[in-house]
Amino acid sequence: MCGRFTLNQSAAALAKAFHLPQIPDLAAQYNIAPTQMVPTVLHDTTSNKYEFQQLRWGLIPSWAKDAKMGVKLINARAETVAEKPAFRAAFKRRRCLVLADGFYEWQQQQGKKQPFYFRLQDGQPFGFAGLWEVWQSPGEEKIVSCTIVTTTANELLQPIHDRMPVILAPQDYDLWLDTQVQTPEKLQPLLRPYPAEAMTTYPVSNLVNNPRHNSPECIMPQG
Repeated sequence: MCGRFTLNQSAAALAKAFHLPQIPDLAAQYNIAPTQMVPTVLHDTTSNKYEFQQLRWGLIPSWAKDAKMGVKLINARAETVAEKPAFRAAFKRRRCLVLADGFYEWQQQQGKKQPFYFRLQDGQPFGFAGLWEVWQSPGEEKIVSCTIVTTTANELLQPIHDRMPVILAPQDYDLWLDTQVQTPEKLQPLLRPYPAEAMTTYPVSNLVNNPRHNSPECIMPQG
């Protein structure tokens, strides 16, 4: 699964990486947690361009009775995303990139969970494969939320965890965001493990276990 991630990049670097005219300045985030607002890129069908939006992490299906359901839907499994009732409509028509530059996973060690930080070797930002949905409460409250698609772990992650978030290659952004493409046959090949040789990892402090900790210390190597 993917339960925490980071984004500490300049607005200019993000705009360049995701082909946007501009992105608002964002505070550095070293410990992004579920239910928080996360930076995403969507395809604006009106302008036919990429669009930056902040969405709530934890997808709330349009048919959900209340917003609490989103807490359980922070991730969507690549293997079943096209069939699961909570995700299948969004998989067809409402896909997004969730912007990040690293993420955490935990390994069981002598009765304790040791957090590890994962990022690309070159330190560049990347886009998780995401889905988004609009939910409206009986009181007319509207929430636009998202989830992160996960797949099997690559060789780097396997000793730590058996799942990893889908990191899309930049050349795949257009296809993933194209709302005209709706068939699993075209989209499923994108939902593969990212090449292990392009990534790096190291253990970090247990500070990241608490989402209230949001400082550079969260990503500092330990040991």
